[in-house]
Amino acid sequence: MNSQKMKQVNEPVIRLNNVHSIGIIGDPGCEGLGTYNMKVYAGALEETGMDDLTLIVGDLVPAGTRHYYELIRQMTGVLAQNDIYTLRGNHDTGAYTEYFGLKNYALLCERFAVVVLDNAARTFEEEGLKILSEVLSMEEVQQVIVAFHIPVPNHFILNCVSEEEFSRLQRAYEPWKEKVKYLVCGHVHSRFEDQVDGIPLICTGGGGAMIEDVSKEIRSSDVEHHVVHFYEKNGQLGYRIANLPEDCYSRERRDGILNQKLQETVQGELMAHLKYLMFAERAKRRGMDQIANLFQALAASEYYHARNFYSVLERPAAFLESVPSFIPGEKFEYEKMYQMLGDYAKEHRYPLAEQAFSAASAAEKEHAALLTKAADMETFAEDAVYVCPICGYVMTSASAADRCPVCGGPKHQYEVYEIK
Repeated sequence: MNSQKMKQVNEPVIRLNNVHSIGIIGDPGCEGLGTYNMKVYAGALEETGMDDLTLIVGDLVPAGTRHYYELIRQMTGVLAQNDIYTLRGNHDTGAYTEYFGLKNYALLCERFAVVVLDNAARTFEEEGLKILSEVLSMEEVQQVIVAFHIPVPNHFILNCVSEEEFSRLQRAYEPWKEKVKYLVCGHVHSRFEDQVDGIPLICTGGGGAMIEDVSKEIRSSDVEHHVVHFYEKNGQLGYRIANLPEDCYSRERRDGILNQKLQETVQGELMAHLKYLMFAERAKRRGMDQIANLFQALAASEYYHARNFYSVLERPAAFLESVPSFIPGEKFEYEKMYQMLGDYAKEHRYPLAEQAFSAASAAEKEHAALLTKAADMETFAEDAVYVCPICGYVMTSASAADRCPVCGGPKHQYEVYEIK
């Protein structure tokens, strides 16, 4: 681990040689530093590793305690492929300066500069505005990226600093406005591009936090996790946005031993999940609601453990291509595996296993049929799906009989999954 990759800034102006590009990551850790969330951050670090340095524009951690800062530093130290600079976000409170140093500073590269301003408290600090003015006044500096966490007023969202605060920023750069080529921020778990005071504004919050709806114009379904690459070419500063694929990180699963152990761990966690759920059902039937509640909670915990381990192994297809990828597995189960295992159980006079395989086969066949319909996500129109809790058979509104066609379980016991 090289924790020195994550820089502690101790000088307000830092000169950097041989830096011609910078990768920007927004909001990796504000929703937690669990494995499931951090997989995106790991992929983002790999993507910006192709740049000469990386800047994280805020919300490294969910809360500014030493515990979380140590976690993010350790993880970043292992994953980072270039030097990492940071910018304080509204979640990055407490011990931020102890770990990362100054909150306002400037990076002077060969052909451009990046000025980092702290506005995590929705106000720009005088210290930062002074640094901005000083850097812009330098004759050698002709192209500047101004980076901060919370957006300035724009045409898309209201979650921004006040007009008064923006006017303070404007006064700081006004005499040299032509040098300010981009304003960059995070905070919003999405992405949009705008023009503010005639300057391009890029809002990027797609480095780990779950993408969310921010307006009618900017929906979560329209935005992917992503990073922003800034680069100079022929003396001019430009940028491109790089979406992160669903399968954005794969280091651990390439280790054969670890891959096998992770698979075994997922199986163990899911077995514990099932075991606790079944015991919760037994406790519920006996009127022991507190015990049932405890084991339901334990079952949920084991599921989240399994999800975290599986997220390291998972190789998901692009979202819109994902549903068809599940169909072959379902078809194999009902056409081959369960048929073969059911025949074996029948031949050896194991009627309970035979019945379980037969019921599961019928359900898997229905799964495949529903997935085939759902492969066209835009036209899939089933608003309610019913599951028999006795055997697991799945039905839609049109096929939900008074009794399960596989095991005879009554309709009033069906579990209903519907859009309300």
